[in-house]
Amino acid sequence: MKFTETDLRRFSLLLLIILLGILVFFIVKPIFFAIVAGLILAYVFFPVYSFILRIFRYKTISAIIVCVCVLLMIILPLWFLIPLIIQRVFDLFLLSQKLDVGTLIKDFLPTASDQLVNQISLTADNAVSKLSSFVISSFTDFLLNFGNTLLKIVLVAFVFFFALRDSEELTEFISGISPINKAHERVLVKQFKDITDSIVYGQIVIGIVQGILAGLGLFLFDVPNALVLTLLAVILSIIPLIGPAFVYIPIAIYLLATSTPTLAITYILYNLLLVSTIDNIMRIYFVSKKAQLSQVIALIGMVGGLLVFGLLGLLIGPLIIAYFITFLKAFKEKTLSTLFEEE
Repeated sequence: MKFTETDLRRFSLLLLIILLGILVFFIVKPIFFAIVAGLILAYVFFPVYSFILRIFRYKTISAIIVCVCVLLMIILPLWFLIPLIIQRVFDLFLLSQKLDVGTLIKDFLPTASDQLVNQISLTADNAVSKLSSFVISSFTDFLLNFGNTLLKIVLVAFVFFFALRDSEELTEFISGISPINKAHERVLVKQFKDITDSIVYGQIVIGIVQGILAGLGLFLFDVPNALVLTLLAVILSIIPLIGPAFVYIPIAIYLLATSTPTLAITYILYNLLLVSTIDNIMRIYFVSKKAQLSQVIALIGMVGGLLVFGLLGLLIGPLIIAYFITFLKAFKEKTLSTLFEEE
C-alpha cells in the first residue's frame, strides 16, 4: 500500500489534532472543576436569567445582573460566616481540651474497668488531636493557596457569565460537533436534562433548603452552636438516605434532657411538619418523576465523586453514573448503535 502526498497530509493533520488535544488537556486540567462549576451555576440559574431577559431584553445586562446577584449570595454569607465558624471550632476545641472523658465514662458506666476507661479516654484524645490538626492544616492550606483559589473563583464567574449570555451559541456548537443524529439527540438530551434536574434540584438544591430550615429551627429554639450544626444539617440533607434527622433527633433529646418536654416536643413537631415535609413538596414541584434516581445510586455517586473529585464530586459523581446507566440501557435495548446513524 502506497502513501500518497494527500495521505501524508491527512496523517500529519490527524497527528497535529491529537497533539493539540493533549496540550489542551494539560491546559484545562488545573481549571477543569472551575469550568464545570461555572457551567453548573449557569444551568441552575438559567431559568432566572430567562425571566430577567424577558424584562431587560439585553443578554449582556441580564447575565451581569444574575452573575452579580448569585456571587453576592455566595460571597457575602461566607464573608460573615467563616470568622464565626472559625471561632466556634476554636471554642469547641477549647471545650474538648477541658473535657474530662474519663469522668464522663465512669458516670455513664460505673462498673467499667480502669483499663477500659483509660483506653476510651486515650482514643478520644487522639481523635480530638487529629481533628484539630486537620482543621489547622486545612486553614493553613487555604491561606497559602488563597491566590490560586481567588483566580479560580474569577474563572467560575467568567464561565458563569458567558454560559448564560451565549447559551444559544454554546448549544448550537455542541449540537454541531455531536456525532449523534438529531432525532436521537433530542431524546438523549431530554433524558440527560431529566437526570441533571433530578440531581441538581432534587438532591443538591432541595438538600440545601432543607438544611437551612433545620438550621432556622436551631436558632429559633436557642440551641448552642447553632451555626456549626446548621452547616452539618445542610451537608447531611444533601447526602441521600441520611438527611437532617441525624441532627434534629439528637438535639431533641438534648432539649428534653436540659429543658422542658414542651420545648422538645415543639422542636420535634417543627422538624417533622416543616423540615421533613418540604423535601417531598419541593421534589414534586422541581423534579420530573420519570427521572427519579435510586437513592443507592445517588449515594454511591456522591461518596465516590467526593473521594475522586473533591467537593464538586458530590454533583459530578451521580451525574457520571446516571449518564453511564443511560447508555447501558440503550445498549441493552439494542438502540446504542442507532444513535450514530444518519437520519
